[in-house]
Amino acid sequence: MWKHAEKIMKAAGAALIAGAALSGCGQDNTPRTEAAQTQQRDPLSATFYVYDTVATIKIYDEKATEQNMDEIRDLLGKIDLELSRTNPDSDLYKVNAAAGKDAIKVSQGTFDVVKLALRYAKDTDGLLDPSIGPLINLWDIGHENAKVPDRNRLEAARRLTDYRKVELDEAARTIKLEEPGMILDLGSIGKGYAADRVSAYLRDRGLNSALINLGGSSIITVGGKPGGADWNVGLQDPDKSRGSQLGTIKVNNETIDSSGVYERYFMQDGVRYHHILDPRTGYPTQNGLMSLTIVSDEATDADALSTAAFVMGLEDGMAYIEKQPGVEAFFVTEDNRIHATSGLKDRINLTSDLYRLAD
Repeated sequence: MWKHAEKIMKAAGAALIAGAALSGCGQDNTPRTEAAQTQQRDPLSATFYVYDTVATIKIYDEKATEQNMDEIRDLLGKIDLELSRTNPDSDLYKVNAAAGKDAIKVSQGTFDVVKLALRYAKDTDGLLDPSIGPLINLWDIGHENAKVPDRNRLEAARRLTDYRKVELDEAARTIKLEEPGMILDLGSIGKGYAADRVSAYLRDRGLNSALINLGGSSIITVGGKPGGADWNVGLQDPDKSRGSQLGTIKVNNETIDSSGVYERYFMQDGVRYHHILDPRTGYPTQNGLMSLTIVSDEATDADALSTAAFVMGLEDGMAYIEKQPGVEAFFVTEDNRIHATSGLKDRINLTSDLYRLAD
């Protein structure tokens, strides 16, 4: 909830971002940017807590002012009030509370995000399903008492996960969930949507060099470094116990978003249960993937597709991403091989001997 937001920290950063080690998606609230000294102007920096994520924004433009950061704060607050699943005053909370009963009139922003999420759901045949809330609640992964759910309860939650039972009325701008107990969860798209809104705000005001870091799992670059050079972003080793990066990639005016099995999980009877759920089974995916990183023009695409392609698995996920304009990806499998789409193979600079590019 926005009223619990962290105090904005307007401070001169020590340096330009030299690398940003990407971790898995979800509620990892520790930004993972690594700075190195340069001769460039220090950025105007602010940190916000919004949509269950720490967002750090750094603007490398002498025209940037504290008023810009205040306006970004207000923008993120508005988005949080629309899309938060836990804030009783939010659009999404009200839609979920009225499941099986009423259609709820929402803001244009909320309507547009849900409509887009349903488009992704249809395009992926339900593998990215915004109505997955009952399963997320049941597993409760990332919290202390997480455990494998009872099979009957799991089946009941899985039956409630069905994007085809979300009714949109464009003229009335309403959303209705057909069955009691249905829950919309926009965790697979909300952060990216917020980042794209901030990026658009910056560009509209002629601020063309900035970094947005969403919880360490998403890095959004607005333009390049001051002077136009590319940003050099570090890529997290999926085996987090090693605490290293597997390589780097240069980006300019792009988003990098990662999903992985290593960030939010629990162990039970020697099995790792991570937070990326397959709506078809109701269980976390088990397909040999350790992580997936998307590089795209739009943060919303990166946020959504990193989850969808992960659930698809290596072969189907690669084929799906290859068809998406402006989107590239690389998959890291349990045998430490990196499988990159055609437009990304030559852009990855491996720095770890533990990994190698697949043929």
